[in-house]
Amino acid sequence: MGLGVLEAEVGEGDGERPWEAKQMVEVERGTKHMGVGGICCGYLILLHKMARSLEGFLVLIVAALIYSSAVDSVFQPISDSHRSVALELFTPLEGSFSSLAETYEALRTFEVLGIDKKSDINTAACQSVLETLGSSSSALKDLFYALKVNGILKCEIKKDVFEGVTSRLQATVSSAGALLDFYYSVGGLVIIKDQTSKDDLYLADAEEVFGSIKALSQSDGRWRYNSNNPESSTFAAGLALEALADVVSLSSSEIDQSLIGATKNDILKLFDSIEKYDDGAFYFDEKLVDAHEHQGPLSTTSSVVRGLTAFAAVTSGSLNVSKLPSGKILGLARFLLGIGIPGDAKDLFNQVDSLASLESNSVSIPLILSLPATVLSLTKKDSVKVKVNTVLGSNAPPLTVKLVGVFRSGSKDTSLVEGQELKFNPESAVYALDALPKSVDVGKYTFVFEMVLHDPDHLNLYATGGQTQIPIFVTGLVKVDSAEIAVLDSDLGSTETKKIDLTGENTVSLSANHLQKLRLSFQLSTSLGHAFKPHQAILKLTHESKVEHSFVVGSSGKHFEINLDFLGLVEKFFYLSGKYNVQLTVGDAVMENSFLKAIGHLDLDLPEPPEKAAQPPPQLLDQKLRYGPKAEISHIFRVPEKLPPKELSHAFLGLTLLPLLGFLIGDAPCSACIEPVGLNVERKEFRLPLSIRTVKLLHLGVNLKNFPSSSVPAMFAVLFHLGIAAVLLLYALFWLKWDLFTTLKALGFLGAFLMFVGHRILSHLASISSKLKSA
Repeated sequence: MGLGVLEAEVGEGDGERPWEAKQMVEVERGTKHMGVGGICCGYLILLHKMARSLEGFLVLIVAALIYSSAVDSVFQPISDSHRSVALELFTPLEGSFSSLAETYEALRTFEVLGIDKKSDINTAACQSVLETLGSSSSALKDLFYALKVNGILKCEIKKDVFEGVTSRLQATVSSAGALLDFYYSVGGLVIIKDQTSKDDLYLADAEEVFGSIKALSQSDGRWRYNSNNPESSTFAAGLALEALADVVSLSSSEIDQSLIGATKNDILKLFDSIEKYDDGAFYFDEKLVDAHEHQGPLSTTSSVVRGLTAFAAVTSGSLNVSKLPSGKILGLARFLLGIGIPGDAKDLFNQVDSLASLESNSVSIPLILSLPATVLSLTKKDSVKVKVNTVLGSNAPPLTVKLVGVFRSGSKDTSLVEGQELKFNPESAVYALDALPKSVDVGKYTFVFEMVLHDPDHLNLYATGGQTQIPIFVTGLVKVDSAEIAVLDSDLGSTETKKIDLTGENTVSLSANHLQKLRLSFQLSTSLGHAFKPHQAILKLTHESKVEHSFVVGSSGKHFEINLDFLGLVEKFFYLSGKYNVQLTVGDAVMENSFLKAIGHLDLDLPEPPEKAAQPPPQLLDQKLRYGPKAEISHIFRVPEKLPPKELSHAFLGLTLLPLLGFLIGDAPCSACIEPVGLNVERKEFRLPLSIRTVKLLHLGVNLKNFPSSSVPAMFAVLFHLGIAAVLLLYALFWLKWDLFTTLKALGFLGAFLMFVGHRILSHLASISSKLKSA
């Protein structure tokens, strides 16, 4: 399906509405930073204009896929779009963020992107920093991020506060055993050293601390979070490298080179597990499945990048770049840029902060080659323009950009051009080729560029990645001629042939019966005279009852032709005679004059349908009726049952509570009282004494005279009373918190327990009663 048809599909009437190539460029400008998903979203914004029918919708989807392939591997450096999104994502609530970690992420993102928002955050953030640093109960992580925030805002922190925090962090380093404890404590000490004049702030046992962190490393280059956890993590490897770099910074003497060498080997092993996309992007993914907090590829890659660059900085660039290919460093930058603009604040921070680390790293600074436009028009004589920047958009060092090859997409033929050097414009910092090579025609191509640094000393400082392949669409006008439509007899003799103009208006009127055929033919060629095969060439016949029939027009070179034999199509046409509107659709993403053209109508006479002939499918309702607002539904709730007056209900409640009130504070007859265990009762007469015929709660006369004196029966009596108390507690839990099933489950265990201990204590009391009777 071609993108060009969309404009014609939404045009007024049936006239031609050519799709201009520049419109695709405008879509690109709004979506080039979003990756494939963003491009699809950019097209969906136009959906309500472009897809009035199923055919238009299919055109839209296929066109989006075609166009996305052209920009999928074009990496763009940080731009103003990132700044706009950062201002939206990092919005403080009532002047503050929810945590110091989130505050630091916002400030760091603004700092890298050059956004001045400190004044809006300063007051609340500094107050939180002062409270955190001044509290002895602050968590280690909060102290770390408080110091990070202070490093950006420069809050007024007293010297004694820094000394107190320093002492606490030093104590934590001495007793630390987990990776995160080392990371926060050692990192906090480095921040304090940078923010104060404490040049003598060192770790006395730096080499021992280095060895303790190194002991958590694994043979594959990953790290464990602590010695008790056998699982290793790629994300933790990045944290460990940062912590080791901080230990080196705080060491008063040089760390044992064997430890440094072992760590460099761990880095090389870690890069052995790096993963790669087809477009040259490299990334790290987390293998730890049961982690407390799963880290995705972006956060994992960012952690490794920060750790790698930090460790390389303190080891004076001693990482062996020959063993760590610069292409992988460039591939990491491509991955971070290839994700577009994240929609999550944490992801945006990880992207921007890690790119800032690559921007200033001592291993290899990536250079990004990008094209402002990947859709070029032959009609408008667009030129090839290339920009080379660092990942944050800074200008590249002096270099030359060459176009070393142009290949037709999907073809392995030789290059259409030989090496051409692009001209550099110092004012716009753009490398340009004045005109497209003459051998380049309408179609999709792969342009191959190469960057050559002028200064040989820059070869080990910058990563260019060798040759860069970028897919490009070259659009242009396609010549449409020799178009005609004819009705043929069965012997292919023409009875009615008419010329048609597929670039103008047509009102062709034809008639045919089931013994005849319909033939449509035309030719397509490019401006260079080459045959052109569009993504779609469809002939559609629509009956006056809205039943549609679509047919693909076949081609042979420049010639396109279709023959419809109505005798073999009577069943497909459901024997529907009458007027058919004839419409031709020709479109392609690179065809600037794609069209959806109404040719005319055909009066078709078909035989009567047999008795068991298939019926035409029911036609869809009008789109407005199908997708428009539905009729409002009025729901009448059931009328509630008539209830007694509120006063009567309250009176009944009072009468219900009256016996309980009398039991608590008054006297009530107790002729039906049941003798409880442990009461002083005359058991021989099996009746209550006259002195306690009435019950008063505060004078019940409860005592323990009949409580078993033997140890075993006494234990069962105590357990029985505790079981009764547990049942009462169970009622309370059922009323306040538990559901019926949980309560019944617990009651089942308690019931069995009460049955056992109750049986034992009652057996004991029965035996005592029998002895008293026999005596």
